[in-house]
Amino acid sequence: MLAKVVALFLVVIAVLGIFGKLRMPGIGRLSRREAGRKCPRCGRYRIGKGPCPCGERKV
Repeated sequence: MLAKVVALFLVVIAVLGIFGKLRMPGIGRLSRREAGRKCPRCGRYRIGKGPCPCGERKV
């Protein structure tokens, strides 16, 4: 009996996940705005409007 309840619960959660992805397809991926906040050179997130500190580092 408990196995049936657990299996039914997992099926319901899977169906909710499928419908959630259909309703909001871009939630799991990086949006353009989030991708634009990363430095193309080092990959770190930039805070504010100034340049990334990696451009100031001498390697």
